Amino acid sequence: MTTIRITFGDQVITAQLADNPTARDLAAQLPLTLSIRDFNRLEKVGKLPRPLTMDGVPAGDDPEINDLGYYAPSGDLVFYYGDVAYFNGIVRIGRFGGQDMDVIERHPDGQEITIERA
Repeated sequence: MTTIRITFGDQVITAQLADNPTARDLAAQLPLTLSIRDFNRLEKVGKLPRPLTMDGVPAGDDPEINDLGYYAPSGDLVFYYGDVAYFNGIVRIGRFGGQDMDVIERHPDGQEITIERA
């Protein structure tokens, strides 16, 4: 498994990437700097510089709190801190430890984060 480090201001959290083509495609783009914003008070989203592959992954998923995902229709990396339902176009690409989601939830809209291999 690939571990990534995400820097939110002066705080750093880690996640384990899944073993699927979409997660490997994200890892190939690292390091990245993204501006994130809140979406429906359930998730933070950040537009990736290019779409990730959807080859070899299910058409959709029902992510859980603490998941890192990719939403293909908008090209966003998604940090799930709330419970969302199944949607076509969602791929689960990683997982955070439970203690990290409050850092993500509190992060202000429009501020940048950095994602890199740990």
